[in-house]
Amino acid sequence: MTHRLTSIELRGIVKRFPGVTANDGVTFEVHAGEVHALLGENGAGKTTLMRILYGLYQPDGGEIRIDGQPVTIHSPADSIRQGIGMVHQHFMLVPTLTVAENVALGLPSSRGTILDTDRVADRIQDLSKAYGLQVDPRAFVWQLSVGEQQRVEILKALYRGAAALILDEPTAVLTPKEVDELFLTLRRMAAEGHALIFISHKLHEVLSISDRVTVLRNGRVVETLTTRTTNRQELARRMVGREVLLRVERPPVELGPTRLRVENVTVFGDRGLPAVRGASLEVRSGEILGIAGVSGNGQRELADALAGLRRTTQGRIHMDGVEITAWNPVRRIRQGLAYIPEERMRDGVIKELSVEENLMMEDHGQPPFARGIFLDFRRIARHCDELIQGFEIKTPSRATPLRNLSGGNIQKLILAREISRQPGVLIAAQPTRGVDIGSTEYIHRRLIDQRARGTATLLISEDLDEVRNLSDRIAVMYEGRIMGVVERDRATVEQLGLMMAGVAMQDTLAA
Repeated sequence: MTHRLTSIELRGIVKRFPGVTANDGVTFEVHAGEVHALLGENGAGKTTLMRILYGLYQPDGGEIRIDGQPVTIHSPADSIRQGIGMVHQHFMLVPTLTVAENVALGLPSSRGTILDTDRVADRIQDLSKAYGLQVDPRAFVWQLSVGEQQRVEILKALYRGAAALILDEPTAVLTPKEVDELFLTLRRMAAEGHALIFISHKLHEVLSISDRVTVLRNGRVVETLTTRTTNRQELARRMVGREVLLRVERPPVELGPTRLRVENVTVFGDRGLPAVRGASLEVRSGEILGIAGVSGNGQRELADALAGLRRTTQGRIHMDGVEITAWNPVRRIRQGLAYIPEERMRDGVIKELSVEENLMMEDHGQPPFARGIFLDFRRIARHCDELIQGFEIKTPSRATPLRNLSGGNIQKLILAREISRQPGVLIAAQPTRGVDIGSTEYIHRRLIDQRARGTATLLISEDLDEVRNLSDRIAVMYEGRIMGVVERDRATVEQLGLMMAGVAMQDTLAA
């Protein structure tokens, strides 16, 4: 049975961690029937505040009120009893269990120690129909797409009677189509009287889905606004504390010779099936070629193959006229290739090492940082300090463990390391995914700077606005194939959308 509540208030919430005040007197409220967005850069205190409401953290000051009455929430179980559910950014599901089994976990069963999955499955189907959350209750979680797994998390909360739902960066892992489907569900839930808290740093999504928006910066509330009275520029300024360029200037550049050529390349994915199917493209000096497409259409495998992390089973790759198809990653780096990987924590850095060690990961044994087997520690330290300052990496020192940095600063570190080698070819895969707006603006500017220096950049992004803003030409990948390449100034959203859905470029032109 669904709880009923009219309002949740957090008053003067304070939360301190060693060396940092994450929430500094934050006041926030949400009412039944509304979507209230909590907006801020990474590290602004959004997730901490909601973890306090959900009982994962205990506040050092302030109070929580539900329907005007003070409450104490010691644990998620207390929060659920108050009618509050939370969908975490990283899902809390058991892959080897079915949807019904995941929903039933931890709940009392009429059959003792045996999960009452038949009754749960029937209820899931009722909720699915009521809120447009289509999912098979008998399917195993490992068989589901990321969007379907998120629906299971929402169904878990609804099954437990949640009247309020906290969604922590819910679109970070979704395709554009799945985002649209999620927003339909959220609007339906709000219309049914649920109170929804939407944590995000994506301005266009906040403007699309919310009724009100509260902006946090450095652990404090900047302002709460009615969404229809504001715009992207104002929200960006309040988030960052200064004017933000939402569109980066692209001065004209004279193109040079082709620096990267990919000819009829086929690459297999993790499941042993072709992920890239006969892809051909070329990128010239001073050019950014954007690759658009919905996630899972071979972009990651193509980037890995170009970086030497995945074997090419057919076709050839050339850099500056030299075939590098069979070269290992180190040899490609020496040839002038730089790579910003999609999975930065898995493929780009080692979180247990320091900032300095991650910055020097590829170059520590090379001149001028080493003479034979001896490292020049003074030169390494000076180089790292220059990169930290030049790329605006916020870190207490170069000796700080990388795991203490925010996602945006880790991405800046990878960018600094790769660009500092003055690459001829740069593969930038999802360079701003999960990064706040201030860091995104900075990364965009650095990519444009590299363009002016003659770097050939292959930009792979699921953010169509990003691809259209930065690229000189745009290619679209669908099911491992290049559906077409179009000049930026002639690329319409409709044409790119059709190619992303599998319609070849000549067919879009005919349409």
